[in-house]
Amino acid sequence: MFQKFIERPILSLVISLFFLLLGIIALSDLPITQYPDIVPPTVTVTTNYTGANAEVASKAVVTTLERAINGVPGMTYMTSVSGNDGTSIIQVYFKVGTDPDLANVNVQNRVSTVLDELPEEVLKAGVSVEKEVTGMLMYLNVLSDDPEADEKFIYNFADINIIAELKRIEGVGFATIMGAREYSMRVWLKPDRMVNYGVSAEDVVQAIRNQNIEAAPGKTGESSDKNPQALQYVLRYTGKFIKEDEYKNIVVRSNPDGSMLKLQDIADVEFGVRNYNVISKENGKPSAAILLKQRPGSNAKEVIENVKAKMEELKKSSFPPGMYYTIGYDVSRFLDASMYEVIKTLIEAFILVSLVVFLFLQDFRSTLIPALAVPVSLIGTFFFMQMLGFSINLLTLFALVLAIGIVVDNAIVVVEAVHVKMETENLSPRQATVSAMSEISSAIIAITLVMSAVFIPVAFMSGPVGVFYRQFSLTLAIAIVISGVNALTLTPALCAILLKKHSHVKPNTRLQRFFNGFNRRYQQFENSFQSIITRIASRRLVTIALLIGFCILTATTNNILPTGFIPGEDQGMIYVSVNAPAGATVERTEAVMDQIQQVAEKMPSVESVSTLAGYSLITEGAGASFGMGMVNLKPWSERSSSVDELIDELANATSHIKDASVEFFAPPTVPGFGNASGFEIRLIDKTGTGNLQETARVANQFIDSLIAAPEIGNAFSSFDASFPQYLIKVDQELAAQKGVTIDNAMSNLQTLIGSYYTSNFIRFGQMYKVMVQASPEYRTSPEDVLKLQVKNSYGEMVPYGSFASMERVYGPEQLTRYNMFTAAMINGDAAKGFSSGEAIKAIERVAAESLPRGFSVEWSGMTRE
Repeated sequence: MFQKFIERPILSLVISLFFLLLGIIALSDLPITQYPDIVPPTVTVTTNYTGANAEVASKAVVTTLERAINGVPGMTYMTSVSGNDGTSIIQVYFKVGTDPDLANVNVQNRVSTVLDELPEEVLKAGVSVEKEVTGMLMYLNVLSDDPEADEKFIYNFADINIIAELKRIEGVGFATIMGAREYSMRVWLKPDRMVNYGVSAEDVVQAIRNQNIEAAPGKTGESSDKNPQALQYVLRYTGKFIKEDEYKNIVVRSNPDGSMLKLQDIADVEFGVRNYNVISKENGKPSAAILLKQRPGSNAKEVIENVKAKMEELKKSSFPPGMYYTIGYDVSRFLDASMYEVIKTLIEAFILVSLVVFLFLQDFRSTLIPALAVPVSLIGTFFFMQMLGFSINLLTLFALVLAIGIVVDNAIVVVEAVHVKMETENLSPRQATVSAMSEISSAIIAITLVMSAVFIPVAFMSGPVGVFYRQFSLTLAIAIVISGVNALTLTPALCAILLKKHSHVKPNTRLQRFFNGFNRRYQQFENSFQSIITRIASRRLVTIALLIGFCILTATTNNILPTGFIPGEDQGMIYVSVNAPAGATVERTEAVMDQIQQVAEKMPSVESVSTLAGYSLITEGAGASFGMGMVNLKPWSERSSSVDELIDELANATSHIKDASVEFFAPPTVPGFGNASGFEIRLIDKTGTGNLQETARVANQFIDSLIAAPEIGNAFSSFDASFPQYLIKVDQELAAQKGVTIDNAMSNLQTLIGSYYTSNFIRFGQMYKVMVQASPEYRTSPEDVLKLQVKNSYGEMVPYGSFASMERVYGPEQLTRYNMFTAAMINGDAAKGFSSGEAIKAIERVAAESLPRGFSVEWSGMTRE
């Protein structure tokens, strides 16, 4: 049946051109990513309980939500973190392959069933349920040389003019500015004046709510059936206040004598920012740090190019004088470098394969035929990759590199068979091709199916590992199948057309003399090899012994070789995690970040340094004593040091910093699997005692045991229950005698100390919050709390010190949980010379030996897979 392709070479050519055309069309649409999308779908639930500490937020909010979410279809595990800023983040992880939209809906439905159990303040701030996207795509910094442009202005300029534009770019799944410095009308109360006037915080809140309103008065003269009207007028009200003076003139109380108590009499009003707890810098200059994440399935390179184009457009059209932006991290730089190396290898492999084929076939025409099989097979594979939803990534490109040496095999078999026929039977190329194909067609089909069958089973592996290598195996199998089709269609047709009938007289050229010498030496090698094989084959026991020996050697080697999922890569970036002493302010953390920045920027291999004081990279939560940094390295061609060498250099250069714990590490190999390279484990407290100090003690002992193990190079945790806190103890009898209710006392304190979201307003086309809080000078120390006063049921002002006391206690800055249990998150790396698999075994061994009853470890992130 395959004789038709020899008789009709145009048909054979059309089939190959068909593969090429479809492949070229698909190539322009295929997304370009670093790795296949193997990150499990994640749904994130975010809440904010203003004024609450980590334990209160965890008990009042997280526990309720986790109870409702637990067991949602497809869920694998769940983590959460609550901070002393009242923010709680719950991340629900699902099985690979779960529809993220359906997972999001299921979590949303579970959350909605318990909304009425959450505190009113949480509902007022909103409960956000969003499907998480993959890891960081870009990290931009917006800065200004204008000395009058402070961080507040830069942040809000980016929030108003940049973020909305970036979110509309196709492929951008997530865009945010780190921190929360959006504009806010800050009402700074003066408690001493409030006492003099007998005004409570609740009175102020109510006055703002009553007067800062939007109204809909309607129309006059609107037509009706009874009284036809000639004119109608729309009634308007000025609406919510947008300027400080308007808020200052809010009437808090009107007195019988006609005098007025206005807000400006008991408070300062400032058009400030909502949160002062995160400080962003790039190379020591204030900046607005913009984090971008990619939507799954999009083309990373294309998205980044569109973002850069949009930023350039905004820079020309919108940026004020002195403002500019920098790119602190760009995944495409590593992606481009990786792709360049793989494509370079692809070209080198093609050249080497062609040279080897030419060396053995010793004829340019014969070499051209299998060489043409390579582009047909590889380019045609792109069409099927698109059909299967694959991307152009390192794995699929590696598959194509490997395929180059395989796809030529079938064509070589055909060419060699035709040459044999022409040599032995003195046939013409056409006759030899017809005769050869009648004999080897079934063999080519069998070879193609057998070679494909070697790789296809990998595609049926489950979990992220299966997804990761599925694209590799199927890409390779598809290329092999296309090469088989090519060997049965185009290759025979080309043999009949291009090959020449053998001549027994060969020209005495330099190339022919080289081939003659090569053939003699190869024949000698072949004869020797054949002799050895003949001797071995004639001795069954030797053959069986060799087979068993190779099996034992394979098994032994498999046990000796280090294990791991994906090896680490130099991605041109180093992450920094900083833990300042318990109770440190964000300014103190900022000072540490500045020291690190000054050290890093002096290193010749460093391009830029971005820092965030008040934010934890590991837990992705806010905290005054936490800091994170990103050291952006120069391109690989411009530096001689590897990322591991630079990490060691940075660690040594910052060893003089004693005011904080500083850790340097590389980004995760696969974006989306945690925030750091190495292992990620959770030490779970199942004792049920709620003793966080004991959890911290066990975690520290466990970390010490891990570091002592030779397989572990480093281990650290941000879990710390020694942050200084004060417990407010209310004497209920005294409070009752003075007419003070506990609810009123605590809500008043929440407003004065923690801040209270009272109202909102629209300015610059954005909605901003009105926040009421005591002025900073009235809440500088714990002793100031007892000096504050609350209005009792008789309208009298009662100092807190008359019915309450304060006790110094200790607690966490952030409280992390895993599958509804309190858990300490521990990160680390394997020691040099040890693999991640060996590190995992060491962790399991240390856990079994050292953890007390009621404590256990679970894996998360990449380590779990």
